Amino acid sequence: MDRKIHRENDLTSEDPSISGNGALDHKNLREIVVNNNVSWLVHYAVLSAVGESNVTLARDVNITGFHNVLDMALEHDLRVFVPSTIRAFGHSSPRDPAPELCVQRPRTIYGVAKVHAELMGEYYHHQYGLDFRCLRYPGIISADSQPGGSTTDYAVQIFHSAVKSGHFECNLRSDTRLPMMYIDDCLRATLQVLEAPASALTTRTYNINALSFTPRDLTQEIRKVLPDLRVSYRVDPLRQAIAESWPMALEDSTARRDWGWKHDYGLPELVQAMLTHITPGKLLAQAN
Repeated sequence: MDRKIHRENDLTSEDPSISGNGALDHKNLREIVVNNNVSWLVHYAVLSAVGESNVTLARDVNITGFHNVLDMALEHDLRVFVPSTIRAFGHSSPRDPAPELCVQRPRTIYGVAKVHAELMGEYYHHQYGLDFRCLRYPGIISADSQPGGSTTDYAVQIFHSAVKSGHFECNLRSDTRLPMMYIDDCLRATLQVLEAPASALTTRTYNINALSFTPRDLTQEIRKVLPDLRVSYRVDPLRQAIAESWPMALEDSTARRDWGWKHDYGLPELVQAMLTHITPGKLLAQAN
């Protein structure tokens, strides 16, 4: 890609005092675009659980901020990428798997804003020719990420707790199955869809899938390396209700056909990769 990407990673913090940053500051956004020869705008958002605790902030960033991005894209002939997620689906959506086209109707402000972004982006594409692209990600797992208010955060926190204390308290039920993806697959999929020729795209919003597991499944796989891991459960009703409204898997045959999407990491590979990044090498060597 020949020009620069500007990432509007807006307000994953709960602090409303920083709400003038990023996509909400139209003047600053224009200066960034002009001064840095930006060609892609990437609009991130306040996450699901955080959004429910501060709906006004989530609405401002995730909806109003995205409108600013769309306006800026048309004004300066930019391309727009929006990460969407499993949160765009709802209780009435098919869950195993969720197809790309189905009833969505999410019940969180985060999910509502993502559906809004998908539809607005597709409208701007068809009405004005905007090069809008969107991926619906599953939960993303990375050793370098910090909890940011997502219901899927348990699948990252468990690794750090396993290494640090040998005990993890999970806020979802042990049988809660959700789709997940290792960060390397996520980054590769993102680059592939950004670099795909427009002529190859048969839609503007794609599901991408990798693996699905429960907290119990993940615990059992980690115990193959760290057999003394203890897991207890204190279910958070809000997060559990959110999780139960999401798909257990995503149907992604269109992405695999249009631009060659294929995941590399299954559950054993994900666990080994996470522990390799988090755990001293000697501990892994002793376990093998």
